[in-house]
Amino acid sequence: MAMSGPQKTVVQTVGVVVLMGGLAWASVPFYDWFCRVTGFGGVPGVSAVASDEVLEETIKVRFDGSLNNGMAWEFKPVVREMEVRIGETGLAFYEAYNPTDKPIAGQASYNVTPYQAGAFFEKIECFCFTEQVLAPGERVEMPVSFYIDPEIVTDREGKYIHTITLSYTFYEIDLPEGYAALDTDQKTDLN
Repeated sequence: MAMSGPQKTVVQTVGVVVLMGGLAWASVPFYDWFCRVTGFGGVPGVSAVASDEVLEETIKVRFDGSLNNGMAWEFKPVVREMEVRIGETGLAFYEAYNPTDKPIAGQASYNVTPYQAGAFFEKIECFCFTEQVLAPGERVEMPVSFYIDPEIVTDREGKYIHTITLSYTFYEIDLPEGYAALDTDQKTDLN
């Protein structure tokens, strides 16, 4: 059965719309994957193990913390700067505090600057890998362990990097199911 001109145009248009919608849907996870693999845009890598090579050369790592608009927590690095040997495992802490009377869930987004350092900054463990829930009035210290890949000293651009800044921004997310029920119970008890 042959299609007429207008029918063919409609089918082609619908096909293009479906294809573009699929590409738009896939672009976010693909971009996230691409940034994590390449360090593009200052996205650090994730490593299951520490570096097996530690150099005598050192590098400064600065820590920055901020909150997305509307996030009610207080959030800051415990130490603003440390010097680590390249390849050595570093451990830093961030402090978060929920000053409200309700539980709040948060997720941290992160990057490093300069952006070229993203390919060499490797996180081993980080609070940013999972969502965090703070009870009313709760204060916690959250660790991040990391190392700077020794390949930074031989990289064409990396060898000129002497200071790296690790930045986190916390934003509020929906409470997990169990916490959402507790929050509802608390509101009911107050009425």
